[in-house]
Amino acid sequence: MSLLVTNIGELFTNDPGLGIVHDVALVVDDDRIAWIGPASTAPDADSLLDADGAAVLPGFVDSHAHLIFAGDRAAEFGARMAGQPYTGGGIRTTVAATRAASDEELRRNARRLVGEALRQGTTTIEIKSGYGLSVAEEARSLRIAAEIVEETTFLGAHVVPGEYSDRPDDYVDLVCGEMLEAAAPHARWVDVFCERGAFDGEQARAILTAGAKRGLGLRLHANQLGHGPGVRLAVELGAASADHCTHLDDADVDALASSDTVATLLPGAEFSTRSPYPDARRLLDAGVSVALATDCNPGSSYTSSMPFCIALAVREMGLTPSEAVAAATVGGATALRRTDLGRVSIGARADLIVLDAPSHLHLAYRPGVPLIRSVLHNGVLQ
Repeated sequence: MSLLVTNIGELFTNDPGLGIVHDVALVVDDDRIAWIGPASTAPDADSLLDADGAAVLPGFVDSHAHLIFAGDRAAEFGARMAGQPYTGGGIRTTVAATRAASDEELRRNARRLVGEALRQGTTTIEIKSGYGLSVAEEARSLRIAAEIVEETTFLGAHVVPGEYSDRPDDYVDLVCGEMLEAAAPHARWVDVFCERGAFDGEQARAILTAGAKRGLGLRLHANQLGHGPGVRLAVELGAASADHCTHLDDADVDALASSDTVATLLPGAEFSTRSPYPDARRLLDAGVSVALATDCNPGSSYTSSMPFCIALAVREMGLTPSEAVAAATVGGATALRRTDLGRVSIGARADLIVLDAPSHLHLAYRPGVPLIRSVLHNGVLQ
């Protein structure tokens, strides 16, 4: 089946040969984009979607989210807003709730959040484990995640669970061995929270190396809470993405700029924890590839809204509106090593957003307003 999307006022393509074009149409054939050109010369199609002068964008690609969990941590958020600092210690609260939840409860909650994100224009979302922290629970989390999305990440190294608090090296051995073997069949990626209070550089290296030997791609939580080895370790090991990148020195920036590791920025976390925002302008000016993602999780960033993150990135992180939209689309696709997503070009997957606005500028210009009029996912109107 084919679909003609016509009367597009502004088409934000992320295609270097096209850029941002106006007064155009496109044709979707099954789940791919088959034609782009002037509306007056558009070929016939089986069905029609009239954009009525609105902007059309690629679907958002959210490359960092933690959606397999139970419970919430609203009380913890309230305490932070009253002045308590964020330390990451609340993760264990979610671990306890997740372990106690049934498969169906975890599945229902993850599907709810994926649907919530889809209504806000996110057509691809990555899901991490990390709230099970035992062999059986991490495998369960990833099995459920793989039922729902394509991009799944093993994060058994989120924090050291309470039962291993006095023997963290034994837990690292478990993650590298039995846990990885149980989780890998359901995962595409492996990730580590490389921070004080979680895993140090050598522990992170051991886990990522084990994951790579098992055939998983590499991602890394890096430099969120302070300066540390995470960013340079991610670059050294060829990770697809170093995520957070809040506290960087010049050597970190230079390392990222000389690599193909994407700096994935998560402004929802800074908003929710009242922490300093990353300097995205510094990264882009240095030649670093940048992505935006929600970090949707129940503790430090309970938002599924990529438009909200775009607005934050423009207001607080030094990006222009077009740079922020690119980071939320093709940037996220690059962080997932996907060339079929995040762009409007011939042969790309037909994941598209029609805004209730004439330009992509409105995503930052009108923060908090529900501007997503229509979403096509795999060529199907949602």
